[in-house]
Amino acid sequence: MFKNSNPQSSSSSLSFQLMGVGITLTVGFVVIALLSPLWQAWGWLPDPTEFLSNPPHDPPSIHHWFGTTRQGYDVFSRSLFGSQVALQVVLLATAFSLLIGVPLGLVSGYLGGRLDRLLVFTMDTIYTLPAILLSITLAFVLGRGVFNAAIALSIAYIPQYYRVIRNHTASLKTQLYVEAAQAMGASIPDILFRYLLPNVIQSVPVLFTLNAADAILTLAGLGFLGLGLPEQVPEWGHDLRQALDALPTGIWWTTCFPGLAMTVLVVSLSLLGEGLNDLFENH
Repeated sequence: MFKNSNPQSSSSSLSFQLMGVGITLTVGFVVIALLSPLWQAWGWLPDPTEFLSNPPHDPPSIHHWFGTTRQGYDVFSRSLFGSQVALQVVLLATAFSLLIGVPLGLVSGYLGGRLDRLLVFTMDTIYTLPAILLSITLAFVLGRGVFNAAIALSIAYIPQYYRVIRNHTASLKTQLYVEAAQAMGASIPDILFRYLLPNVIQSVPVLFTLNAADAILTLAGLGFLGLGLPEQVPEWGHDLRQALDALPTGIWWTTCFPGLAMTVLVVSLSLLGEGLNDLFENH
């Protein structure tokens, strides 16, 4: 007797597994980001901005688990605090993009006309620019800082939310439940946020996680170019830039651990986004 295979069930199971791995890793980074200041206050972690008395480029040891940098910083402490900085900037950036892109997409898709054509042209223009190039330009104009870095990153992702929400809204505005709401005299904001938004919002969590993963890499690129956050702030891209010159001399730990932390967080967010995408498509 043969078992009946169910491809949809197998796909759903894989989606849940991907989501499970992504959620576990992401939550781990969130916990680290929240607890790092407490660990430092309790004396369990050195100050990531403090010059240590130990010699620079001290290899990993019982005293400094991930070694020290050329400047004498503790790599372990900066790697942990780097997760806090990355999540803070990325959450601000993706939240700004969502809060601007979603309402614009709703209004544009529902009203149409000249406003829609103007917004489509504007968003398409922004979308054609590489995210890293646009972020570099804005970061150079705005200057360094957490808030400025978040603004610089957010502009590049607004068109993605706008395009998805606008297309879904345009396809749903002729549905019977929308026309019934119009016939009953519902206001435009009521139609947009009560009737249309709940039906077009499903793809936003997927975009949010994938944009967050991309924003981490973009933030690291800004830090690597010296345009992201102030130099004393523990940020993975900046630390990789400072460690690059020492790599040919065999000092591997100053690049390995920040790079590994960034890679794991990006992969975890990507797995979460792909799992959500597969889950929504199968249901």
